[in-house]
Amino acid sequence: MTRIKCCGMTRVEDASYAAELGADAIGVVMTARSKRQVSLRRAREIVEAMPPFVATVALCMDDDAGFVQEVIDIVRPSLLQFHGQESDEWCAQFGHPYLKAIAMGEGASALYQLRDHPHATGLLLDGHGLGEAGGSGKTFDWSLMPKDSHQPLILAGGLTPANVAAAIQRARPWAVDVSSGIESAPGIKDPAKVRDFIGAVRGTGRVGHDAAHR
Repeated sequence: MTRIKCCGMTRVEDASYAAELGADAIGVVMTARSKRQVSLRRAREIVEAMPPFVATVALCMDDDAGFVQEVIDIVRPSLLQFHGQESDEWCAQFGHPYLKAIAMGEGASALYQLRDHPHATGLLLDGHGLGEAGGSGKTFDWSLMPKDSHQPLILAGGLTPANVAAAIQRARPWAVDVSSGIESAPGIKDPAKVRDFIGAVRGTGRVGHDAAHR
């Protein structure tokens, strides 16, 4: 079954709705480089509102180590997500589980980066270019998704209710990550799009499960 992360949450009600519909994880953006940034206090409110078994992810991007530690101490997310040019050693210094984003806007030449983060819990392949923030709505060539990674791979970048089923069939990711594709405005989630996105992902999961058991 493909897992679902709904990122860029800025309101408790949006995060709660996504969790109610079956999202496996919700994400809050902490870095000032994003138009979806939330305060430490708001991020904590969103994390505290999540029901059991829904993971929470706090996204940072080339931020100061002191700030990242504040995020861990105050927000208390299940996972960190590093979206910049942080090294494996830098990310691992906090002793907290983390995801590392790989900027796939460069195409196949970006794949070498997958070997650079052995301590990451998972790798998030996004459609933005190197040095750009996520949430850009850009896709990349899904056929580039490696099939032999020893780390779980998360597909992100330009996913919407209309294309996520095709993306899963093509890339076969461990999970999908959506932000702009379920919004009515940056940071404001559209309930219908959230519902349709999760329904589309779960629909592909059911098809795959049914086929495997015929």
